[in-house]
Amino acid sequence: MTLRREYSLGHSEYNDFLFASVGEEKIGMSLTVLTALTRLGVDPWLEAARLADLSKEAALQAFTATIAKLPEGGDWKAADAAAIAARLLRWLPGKSAQAVPAMAVPRSIGGRMKLGLAPWLVWGALAVAILMVTVYLQADHNLEPAARSAETTQQ
Repeated sequence: MTLRREYSLGHSEYNDFLFASVGEEKIGMSLTVLTALTRLGVDPWLEAARLADLSKEAALQAFTATIAKLPEGGDWKAADAAAIAARLLRWLPGKSAQAVPAMAVPRSIGGRMKLGLAPWLVWGALAVAILMVTVYLQADHNLEPAARSAETTQQ
């Protein structure tokens, strides 16, 4: 059984682009396009699809602006943004495939959980049963505290 497209992003046509290295961070790890876009708060797959649909010049201009927004925390500089963007855009395929359709997400759980009166009656009956067992297990079968009943017998 094949996974639906929205669950198979691990095999995306944009993987070569998204996993290409922007540069090396100060800690020695490679910063990928996927990580860079995520840090900027951009959905990487949607951005890759958007860039793929643009002309080469427009994509270069848009992606250069995106790369320039990255903080200089590695071996890249904002002045090198155009060269980095041009290098990375070579990994981007041509026009994107049809976008994944957005799915409506229910905002409340009321539509999924329609509980009737029965569960409330069961919990209520359980609470009454616990109360009755508690009263029955008290030594004097009285709900008043024992210290108070001792005071009334001494007076």
